[in-house]
Amino acid sequence: MKTLYGIQYLRALAALAVVVFHAAERSDSHFVIGAAGVDVFFVISGFIMWTMSERRPVTPLRFLADRLQRIAPSYWIVTAIMIAGAVAGLFPNMRLTADHILGSLFFIPVRSPSNGEIWPILVQGWTLNFEMFFYVIFAATLLLPRRIQLAGMAAVFFAFVIAGAIIHPQTPLLVTYTRPIILEFVAGAILGQLWLSGRVPGAGLGLSLILVALAGFTAIQLLRLDFNELTCGPLAVALVLGTVSVERSGRLPAIPLLAYLGNGSYSIYLWHTLAISVVVKLMASMQMPSDVITFIGVISGTLLGVCAYEIVEKPLRNLLKGLSWQRSRPSPV
Repeated sequence: MKTLYGIQYLRALAALAVVVFHAAERSDSHFVIGAAGVDVFFVISGFIMWTMSERRPVTPLRFLADRLQRIAPSYWIVTAIMIAGAVAGLFPNMRLTADHILGSLFFIPVRSPSNGEIWPILVQGWTLNFEMFFYVIFAATLLLPRRIQLAGMAAVFFAFVIAGAIIHPQTPLLVTYTRPIILEFVAGAILGQLWLSGRVPGAGLGLSLILVALAGFTAIQLLRLDFNELTCGPLAVALVLGTVSVERSGRLPAIPLLAYLGNGSYSIYLWHTLAISVVVKLMASMQMPSDVITFIGVISGTLLGVCAYEIVEKPLRNLLKGLSWQRSRPSPV
């Protein structure tokens, strides 16, 4: 699939927004809107999966294997570091149980024994539970004729959300997978279909959508408005649609740094909290302003993520691709 630089820019900005959110949270500052980077990620995920499946058809099992190979190894490494740190006493507030460890490793929503929240050991990994759920449903819809695949996927996701609104489930699994946030994947897939069919708006309307989305996010931050998928989801959809519309027009500027950070956004997302935790602990006794701690935390978290991208993610990806290629070769006659 041709690289869409607008999508890469958004991945970079979404990851950085989450980094700022966590750095501010740990240093008693306020940047709650940074968590909306997750909404942007989910819309982008739906967009990418839909356009990729059109241009590079795969079987459901091959799709799931590719996604697991892409997502799991780096996540397991960071989770293992968190577990080792907890065993060594570096995270005194973290309690470990067998079911929480297994749920964390296999993308199954489980309540944390530390605080009761439906979080894995690596807290930001909660989003990967949603991603894996989306991949499973998406893989199942690959069995449908292409003309009804999108409608079938949308029907399944809406059914989950409606069921959640009716029965108000209490189990972590159903609480997670009946949240309206899962509809952001469907919205992204719809945007992907609009892109493939050439029906995205022109550059003028696209730029307007970007400005509206940014204004909405800013208003939520400054006015302390309600913050959830019902408010941030539509803004994320507008931002992605506006960006791909501007790109379609050929008016999107080249920003190499953002494109690079977009490539490394997954590692930045996974690893940044480790660096932020260290920075906050080191500066806790130095009486430094919270904004300074936040700034240093953001820089440290981003740099650690970039290093992990170069040292861990890229070599792992190349290794696993090589192994997959060897397995896919026909046996000698």
